[in-house]
Amino acid sequence: MKIQRIAKRLDDAARYGEATPQLTGEDALTLEEAYAVQRLLIELRLARGSRQVGLKMGFTSRAKMAQMGVNDLIWGRLTEDMLIEEGGTIELPRYVHPRVEPEICFLLGKRLEGSVTALQAMAAVEAVAPALEVIDSRYKDFKFSLPDVVADNASSSGFVVGAWQHPSIDLSNLGLLMTFDGRAVEMGSTAAILGSPVRALVAAARLAAEQGEALEPGSLVMAGAATAAVALRPGVAVRCEFQSLGSVAFNTQGEA
Repeated sequence: MKIQRIAKRLDDAARYGEATPQLTGEDALTLEEAYAVQRLLIELRLARGSRQVGLKMGFTSRAKMAQMGVNDLIWGRLTEDMLIEEGGTIELPRYVHPRVEPEICFLLGKRLEGSVTALQAMAAVEAVAPALEVIDSRYKDFKFSLPDVVADNASSSGFVVGAWQHPSIDLSNLGLLMTFDGRAVEMGSTAAILGSPVRALVAAARLAAEQGEALEPGSLVMAGAATAAVALRPGVAVRCEFQSLGSVAFNTQGEA
């Protein structure tokens, strides 16, 4: 069956760090089919002993939505094996097109489901933290359609979470600076995440419910990129400083 075949193909590409062709011709997917592939892709990981720990939001930039010709966000699932230790090191050869982007991560203390307000969403949050996401499209040349990227778990590959902070911090417009070996590569504000990262959390509850899922206590939600993603290279120390939230960092190694 097409859904199973494509899920295995994308799973193999992620496991072995090998690019795969775009989904065209008989492999082309509708958006509904793409989410079905994503679900099965994650089930393959869970069958190997991992567990789902939350979700990530994508296309949280209005400019990115316009670029892709869509008017809504996308989302992917986070699994335990994707978690990178804060301050730890990743091996770049296991990725295809690794890039990094700064984000805000929410930790839920209460169940969140369906259509909620920003106040209801934040009432369910136990803590917030500075975070970095390693994205890695498995498609050749980092080119993909909307269904392609959804099927590929929204390009999600790894994430690093800094120290947890009290959720009373106003997240709507925090300045941030991402550096490689101490040199600035991106600077921006959390306002780039839909005007406020809390809106991404609201959308996460809605989109998960559309797939028959809820955000349970203990779930992590990555709110989406606050700047453009930057390509990773071997042997660099990646760090991001967030106003009022602190910092988060990791290192890379591997062949150039």
